[in-house]
Amino acid sequence: MSGGNYAENAIPHYRLISVSRFLLVALNIDAILQESTIYRRRERLSEIIDGLGLRDAYGATIDRIKSQDGDKSRLGMEALMWISHAERPLRADELCHALAVKLGSRDFNAENIPSMSTLMSCCQGLITVDKEASTVRLIHFTLKEYLSTRLDIFTRPHSSIAELCLTYLNSEPVKTLSSKPHPYVIKTPFLGYCSRYWGVHAERDLSEHARLLALELLRDYDCHISARSLLTEVRPMILSSLHTSFQFNGLHCASFFGIVKVVAALIEMQIYDINKGDFWGLTPLAWAAWNGHEEAAKILLQQAEVNPDKADHDGNTPLSRAAWGGHEGVVKALLARNKVNPDNPNNCGTTPLQNAALRGHTEVVKILLGREEVKSNKQNNHGSTPLSIAAEYGHEDVVRILLAKKDVNPHMPDNDGDTPLACGAYGGCEGVVKILLEQEHIDPDISNNAGQTPLSYASWKGHERVVKILLEQKGVNPDNPNNTGRTPLSYAAGEGHAKVVEILLGQADVNPNRADNNGRTALMHAAVHGHQKVIELLQPHKALTHRAPSAIGDTTH
Repeated sequence: MSGGNYAENAIPHYRLISVSRFLLVALNIDAILQESTIYRRRERLSEIIDGLGLRDAYGATIDRIKSQDGDKSRLGMEALMWISHAERPLRADELCHALAVKLGSRDFNAENIPSMSTLMSCCQGLITVDKEASTVRLIHFTLKEYLSTRLDIFTRPHSSIAELCLTYLNSEPVKTLSSKPHPYVIKTPFLGYCSRYWGVHAERDLSEHARLLALELLRDYDCHISARSLLTEVRPMILSSLHTSFQFNGLHCASFFGIVKVVAALIEMQIYDINKGDFWGLTPLAWAAWNGHEEAAKILLQQAEVNPDKADHDGNTPLSRAAWGGHEGVVKALLARNKVNPDNPNNCGTTPLQNAALRGHTEVVKILLGREEVKSNKQNNHGSTPLSIAAEYGHEDVVRILLAKKDVNPHMPDNDGDTPLACGAYGGCEGVVKILLEQEHIDPDISNNAGQTPLSYASWKGHERVVKILLEQKGVNPDNPNNTGRTPLSYAAGEGHAKVVEILLGQADVNPNRADNNGRTALMHAAVHGHQKVIELLQPHKALTHRAPSAIGDTTH
């Protein structure tokens, strides 16, 4: 599996792009010259400019590809199928290896790998190689649209791609890599794509042949190199921190992709424990829930022995994962089971409701709040409530829904003393700040444990509109220092937020020469970080008494 003759026969990227563009121009000229009058030629030119008139040219070119002798026709059409239906752009070496796969073969012959120059010839100028990314793409975006709408060109492309990927993964040269700890990406450039996306294509369209190939792969999946290859792409951080033995079986994989018929077949075969956790404690149900595969989750939930509330190593249950992803159907299916706790916190004290609030999944929030067991004002280990979490991330609809609950306290601070208003100001969420300021008895100038006010946060992060809104509120002190003596102006100046500095300097109560506990003024903070625009704004306000060094030794030079 060395790489065949690709490297030897590859031609420079710039030549491939130039040739392909020339051929596209030639296609356009042919289409125009086929018209019999000047009027029709101008009309066709206009259509080509809009991308509409290329359809006839594409059709004629595809007919020429199909009429080529020998294996050229297959190579050309398969290349177009891969490029137009792949889940991500394919590198040149990936595509060449993909086209070398012989469906149903137990071997992978490196001598069958075509060169890129051969593919360019077989595709009659309809593909090109991106010079910077080294990926192969169609010559024009309208060609992808054309191939997508012409369903007669490719017969079940996703099923075909799944079969080819599975054939490759089941081949002897790949299976011999199973005992190796990491994929040999250089020698097997096609391994990464096959491992990550075979299931995506199979979930879209699963042929009986693909189903049988998938079952063959998944029977001993823990030991197959594609298991690690898949998880290296989708969960690299978790996998890199793994110190225990690797576990990720075939039922985990089928549930991850949500391939219903394969999940059902594996359950019927009874070769896997349905409640078995993988390397991170995630069960098959947890994977189906996390990725939003409703039908696969329902099949798993139908099994009498399934534990629908089993937590992973982080303490997240399948419901927590589904709520995080905003998968309404899966959430409803899980809540229909008696043994599911809808308010079960993970190791950080985060509940499914807090997950949904953080991600702004309005409908899931409504579903969870409809359960009596769910506490809408529950705090996590940091003291954050669903409201403060939604406020920080600017989810206005979720904030309104939560505020409508009688037990939700809009003033409740977290462990740092930050209220939902402070969280909204920190996040620069103008709409959320306005909603919270409309609540009764809201203190717009409340300080947290460190003395930070909502205005301090907004100034520090440079949120101009939030700063303006807060300054309009009664009781807001624009020069309120925190425990270290730093004011909103000091923070804005130190971060270089010139617009905020300008707004604050317009306030009569702001002392531009006020020093913090270390003796630094706003001008000093701006000078230390080299914020020239802010320095120019503050320089006219500098008092002569502030020319001495600060307590930590710097000056405003």
